Amino acid sequence: MKKICLITDSTADLTPAQAKELKVKVQPLYVIFGEKMYRDGLEIDSDTFYAKLKTSSVMPTTSQPSPGEFISLYNQVFAEGCETIISLHISAALSGTCQSARQAAEELAGKDIRVVDSRSISVGMGVQVRAAAEAIAQGLPVEQVLQAIETCRQNHELLFTLDTLEYLAKGGRIGKAKSLLGSLLNIKPIIRVVDGAYVDAGKARSQKQALTQIAGLFAELSKGRRIKRLAIGVGAADEAGQALKAELKKAFGLEPSLSYVTPVIGVHTGPGTVGAAVEYYPS
Repeated sequence: MKKICLITDSTADLTPAQAKELKVKVQPLYVIFGEKMYRDGLEIDSDTFYAKLKTSSVMPTTSQPSPGEFISLYNQVFAEGCETIISLHISAALSGTCQSARQAAEELAGKDIRVVDSRSISVGMGVQVRAAAEAIAQGLPVEQVLQAIETCRQNHELLFTLDTLEYLAKGGRIGKAKSLLGSLLNIKPIIRVVDGAYVDAGKARSQKQALTQIAGLFAELSKGRRIKRLAIGVGAADEAGQALKAELKKAFGLEPSLSYVTPVIGVHTGPGTVGAAVEYYPS
């Protein structure tokens, strides 16, 4: 059996401990404040990012890794004895990261590199990484690992709420949720990720109401389905994250994991972001 290694990027919102547990290598994206560039999660963490966001006179931007960076990482992993790489990344509809990874794979023709578009982001992408890592740990061949990712992708939902749509709109990532732009300023949008893009899933007049709506939407989407995993991601919204965790635990009887959204995601969602991914057993 060929040795399979797993690579993802920083937008999967894995903690260092989770990445170590899952034996996955993480390629950082970049956060840019003016002329200063930071490696996501390595040179800037969530606390530092949100503090800087409050005081910065410029709107931060983001950048994907270059093909050259992926080539270096792939070569490093192959040098460590890997024979096949699965490289699982943020939705290609939201970032050029997948394209960089594919260009790197083309440059390393002859090497077994499988680049996979998660068509998700944050904890929705994280549950796919975990599904892949578990399949690899079971000693499954590469095609079955890829199938495990696909099964997870087709059997998960990702919903989140924002304090404001300002950041998504300025970053050009608003997608099909643009219908919410005309809402009153005190409206809290609820976003669903569908096939890698953002769509309008509702609105509420307060964050508390938005969290209740998210729990209700998950309950509706979960009818007739068995839940395998729950994962919560927050960005400068610790209290709201704990409130959603309690709501989902009460609704489904499972303990959700909780992680902080990476600064790259924070650039596009802003402070006050909280959401969750639900992974189902295939029907």
